[in-house]
Amino acid sequence: MKKDKKGHRVQSVERALLLLEILSEIGEPTTLSELSEKANLNISTVHRLLHTLMANHFVEQDLNSGKYRLGLRLFEIGSKALYSLDIRQVAKPHLQKMVHQCNETANMAILDKGEVVYIEQVESQNTIKMFARIGSRGPAHCTAAGKALLAYQEMPELERILSNKGLPRFTENTITDPEKLKEELGKIREQGYSLDLEEMDEGVNCIAAPIMNHEGKVIAAVSISGLASRMHRKVLEEIYREYLKEAAHRISQDLGYKKSLSPKEILF
Repeated sequence: MKKDKKGHRVQSVERALLLLEILSEIGEPTTLSELSEKANLNISTVHRLLHTLMANHFVEQDLNSGKYRLGLRLFEIGSKALYSLDIRQVAKPHLQKMVHQCNETANMAILDKGEVVYIEQVESQNTIKMFARIGSRGPAHCTAAGKALLAYQEMPELERILSNKGLPRFTENTITDPEKLKEELGKIREQGYSLDLEEMDEGVNCIAAPIMNHEGKVIAAVSISGLASRMHRKVLEEIYREYLKEAAHRISQDLGYKKSLSPKEILF
């Protein structure tokens, strides 16, 4: 292991990444000896690294020529990285519009390993406002965005998440019974939006709606959050709900979703 001013660095990882960069720059199948020469590494080291990369589908070997090329796994990862960037860019103006309409903080979140991860945000101008830092994680079962995302998971995946994460209580309003949560998720699918009424934090309410991609798959959720004293249930359901569902619909359309976001058209 090699150490620099920024901390610890793993030499084998750096060498593997170097080989990927070289394959990318060459742009065509390459021999073991050429990779060894360009990387300034002995052939046995390059051969060992390539086999590790092939085992994980980052590199492929042509069976006829024996040459090496980049694997499809890198394409998949790169596509996902670009997609994550795109969805943030697509959503930002719609989040800004919601903040202008409501003067409350707007967020966008995804589901990762059974938790909510906030990937975009536009803050309100209120002196007292609610926000979650971009990149921060939270429980899914007691947040509006989390419930909007859980509502569209297939049952085996939902069961796995509930089993792994449990339903810890954060306030007296937190749903801790799995059957009650499933009932709540069914209502969310019917109405097309979810509520967090002081379930995660006392004094904080939130409303969220799902975002769909071109395949009709729920991939994220948008939400509006603020103090419960300003955002009581009637305001959420009679006013903010329409702003939110319109934003979710527009973002989904921008991502290629063609159908209406009517809850009746969304099947579990």
